[in-house]
Amino acid sequence: MLEMLERGIVISFQTLNHTPLLMSGNTFRKRTHRWCRARTNSSTALQLSSDESGNYAEQGTSLMRCQSSGSPVNQPNTIGVIGGVSVLSTLIFLEKLAYWGSRDGKECPPFVVSSDPVLSKVLSLRGPLPSVRTRIDRIRLNQELVIENLRCKRKFLQQSGARGLAMPCHLSHAWHGEISEDSSIPFLHVGDCVVMELKNAKLKPIHAAGTVRIGLLTTDSNFVASYYQEKLQSQGFEVVLLDKATEEHVLVPAMEALYRKDIEGARNLLRIAIHVLLVRAVNVVLLASDDLLGVLPHNDPLLRKCVDPMDALARSTIHWAETTAKVHNKF
Repeated sequence: MLEMLERGIVISFQTLNHTPLLMSGNTFRKRTHRWCRARTNSSTALQLSSDESGNYAEQGTSLMRCQSSGSPVNQPNTIGVIGGVSVLSTLIFLEKLAYWGSRDGKECPPFVVSSDPVLSKVLSLRGPLPSVRTRIDRIRLNQELVIENLRCKRKFLQQSGARGLAMPCHLSHAWHGEISEDSSIPFLHVGDCVVMELKNAKLKPIHAAGTVRIGLLTTDSNFVASYYQEKLQSQGFEVVLLDKATEEHVLVPAMEALYRKDIEGARNLLRIAIHVLLVRAVNVVLLASDDLLGVLPHNDPLLRKCVDPMDALARSTIHWAETTAKVHNKF
C-alpha cells in the first residue's frame, strides 16, 4: 500500500515561521515505511513521531524549497491535507488516500500535505499523559496559536495548488469554522463525512425509541464531542457518550496504561468502554481519537462495531477529487 504514495505527491514540512519544504514521493516513502508499520503500538508510534519530526526541520537545506510564485501542483482536483497534532496520524491518512484513490487500477489524485511538529510541542502532548484537567487547560490556553498555525497551513496549501482541503485530526476539527473562515475552496469536515456514510448505511434502531444511536469514544471530549453531536443530531441520530464515572475510571486509565506500554491493560479497559456503549443499544461506536486506534488487535470482534471517522473523511475526499476531475474533463 505504501508504494502507492510514490505517485504525484508533494509533502510540505513547515517550521515555526511557516517556510515550506517539499519532499518527493520516493523520499517520503523511504522515510515513513517504518512509521506506518509501527501503528500497532500507539505508545511506540508517539515516540517515533516525536523523534522523527524534528529531523525534517533540521534537514531543510537539503530539500527543494518552494518558490513564492507559482504552485508546485496545478490540477483542478488537487487535495490539500492539513496536518494536525499527530504527524503519524497524518501519514496514516495519506495511506488511506492512496488506498481509496488507487482502487480498481485508478491513479491516486494529486495531493499536497502541510505538517510540522509545532502543535505537538505547543500542546505538550508528547511524553507522559497529563491529567485530564491539565490537558484541557493546556489546549484552551494555546488554542489561538493552534488556530493561527492551522490557518497558515491552509493558506500555504491553497498557494501550492490545492483545490479542496481535508484535515485528518479530530482535535483540530474543534476549530474547523475558524480555520476555514474566508477559504475560497471546499474544506471537508469529518463530521459531515461520517453523517453522510451513516445515512447511506440506512441503519435501523436497536432500541424501542425508534432513533438510531451512535456511540462516541474520544480522549478529548471537551473539544471533540460537541461537533460530532451537532453534526449527528442535526440529521436525526442520537449520540451516546460515556458517563463521567466510566470515562474517569475506564477510559482515562486505559490511556494511562497505553502510555506505560501496558498494552494488554489498555486493551481490556478499552473493551470495557466499548461494551458500556454497546449495552446502551448503539449501532456503531466512533473511535474519535488517534490514541484509541490500533489498541485492539485487527481481528478483535469488537472492531466490527467500531468506525474510524478518518476512513469516512478519506473516502469523501477521494470522491470529491474524482467528481471534480470528471466535471473538469467535460469542458
